[in-house]
Amino acid sequence: MLYRIRHVTRFEYARPVAFARNNLRLRPILWSGQSVEEYRLTIEPQGRTYPARAEAGLANVMRLVVEAPARTLTIESEALVRVDRPIPIPQASDPTLAQVAAWARESRDSSPVSPASYLFPSPLIPLDAQIAAWCAEDLDPARGVLDAAFALATRIQREFAFDTTATLVDTPPHEAFLKRGGVCQDFAQIMLSGLRAAGLPAAYASGYLRTLPPPGQPRLVGADATHAWVLVWGGPDLGWVGVDPTNGIWMANDHVIVAIGRDYGDVAPIDGIVLGSGAQEMDVSVDVEPLVEGG
Repeated sequence: MLYRIRHVTRFEYARPVAFARNNLRLRPILWSGQSVEEYRLTIEPQGRTYPARAEAGLANVMRLVVEAPARTLTIESEALVRVDRPIPIPQASDPTLAQVAAWARESRDSSPVSPASYLFPSPLIPLDAQIAAWCAEDLDPARGVLDAAFALATRIQREFAFDTTATLVDTPPHEAFLKRGGVCQDFAQIMLSGLRAAGLPAAYASGYLRTLPPPGQPRLVGADATHAWVLVWGGPDLGWVGVDPTNGIWMANDHVIVAIGRDYGDVAPIDGIVLGSGAQEMDVSVDVEPLVEGG
């Protein structure tokens, strides 16, 4: 599937901002099952941009510096991304959770996607006894890793309500867990907390969902915005496999990965600082359009 992705972020400032310095994580990464064929970044007013290193996880980071006073800042990211990713199928021969946990502890990989990098609590996703106990119902150490991960994701989808008013971007996982509601970020964080408590490597994936569903299929929750889901490491042969607890589905051709990290702090599409006074408003629009090739 070939997608055209347009992600526009517009800031409006109550008073002119004298200086802005932002990190942009907007260009999708090269990842198994997806490739970026075209990319364009447009910024108004223009500023200086240059590549920067991802401090953690895996992301294409662009540093933006705007030094002229501005009342608005518009950042438009456009990408043409090809996705060809099979739906995972759990097998009786899959490694168990106990095997995966042992392999991860023994790993000597020091790359940005090392399983050992995603075993431990992170700044925004601490271990939580209540979450761990709830998730453990699906995480028997003798269970196959894919079967267990999908069971937990679908239980979160069934038992938690998608509610954009229930949480904020900085709501901790424990609060969303007690409310049994929230958005994709909350559901991903709850699942990550539970998987890590069981000793399993699990990463936060940020990206996009197809905006319009195929004919006859329901629209996925989380389209028209950036989306979050979970990558679980299944051992050296299976590698990283994606599962979406918001929709109770595997990561397949409807998902485009932009960045991977320990939590949202590693993958935020835009963060940084501005020098000025007064309030600011932000408006974000996302459109992921499937293209018909050869037409």
